[in-house]
Amino acid sequence: MDVHSSPSQQPVIQSRPLAALFILIFGTLALGLTAAISICVGAADTSLSTVWDALFHFNTDLTPHQIIRELRIPRVLAAALTGAAFATAGAIMQGMTRNPLADSGLLGINAGAGVLLAVCFAFFPGMSFVNLMFFSFFGAAAAAGLVFGTGAFVKGGLTPVRLVLAGAAVTALLLAISDAIAIHYQVGRELAFWLAGGMSGVEWAQIHIVWPWVLGSIVVAIMISRSITLLSLGEDIAIGLGQRTGLIKLIGTILVLILAGASVSVVGAVGFVGLIIPHIARYLVGVDYRWIIPCSAVLGSLLLILADIGARLFNPYSETPLGALIAVIGVPFFLYLAINERREL
Repeated sequence: MDVHSSPSQQPVIQSRPLAALFILIFGTLALGLTAAISICVGAADTSLSTVWDALFHFNTDLTPHQIIRELRIPRVLAAALTGAAFATAGAIMQGMTRNPLADSGLLGINAGAGVLLAVCFAFFPGMSFVNLMFFSFFGAAAAAGLVFGTGAFVKGGLTPVRLVLAGAAVTALLLAISDAIAIHYQVGRELAFWLAGGMSGVEWAQIHIVWPWVLGSIVVAIMISRSITLLSLGEDIAIGLGQRTGLIKLIGTILVLILAGASVSVVGAVGFVGLIIPHIARYLVGVDYRWIIPCSAVLGSLLLILADIGARLFNPYSETPLGALIAVIGVPFFLYLAINERREL
């Protein structure tokens, strides 16, 4: 990390605030542009003028207006919210654990949420979305406990690579349980959407429930971002500078579970967003999480909106799973990081 000590022994953390402001300003503008494009494209393309009329002169008798208001706008908002949530969760995890390979998908958190969703589909059909979201939180928490709990049984603790291997093992186990439930109770169709990931089933009711949780969690993450920066330098340094590391880790863990659980309940187990985006943000703005977290949120939203556009354009009449498109980028990125991490060991 680019960290130096000042004469007063306070760490000086190199960051690039101008680059961060550039990303926040022009990234937000790019979000608006890509959101407009996303609303326009699909199986039936729509002009920008029609989108404008649907927003400000809505006519219930016009089918294009209904498609825009009831299908495409919730879809775009879901992509923006979940992209920001996954990316912010990844940034928090990487900062707190000092693990460059940390991601909610790689560490089994997404799969844990999926198991509880499978249980809900099998035993509580017709459950409200609010309850589904809370079950997702519990599943994510249980999976995180399984992964990090293995650290007590590993000599020398969990290195970044060992942590990812533990996450892969737990993910495989949880996916097998999900598949077994789906096959035995014949809920494979309901569960397939969450396993593949996608925006096609998003409704306004889900957006109304999820957005306060996601935006509130991102705001809290920004509020504790300085403490996360100090944790990323090492726990001893953070304690020496007066940080209550236990409290910060507890708050950060709760935020990760909320962000990952809410996102999985809406769009499914989309992985690698929380791995890729924080690394890109860190490369662009430096190692200060006061900039990494908000920039990750903006870039994560942008990535998922673009991926959703690609999912619709690649095969307009039978959408490509969103998780598969992200994995095309994420898997090579993960292998690159894993190889570099192994060289450093």
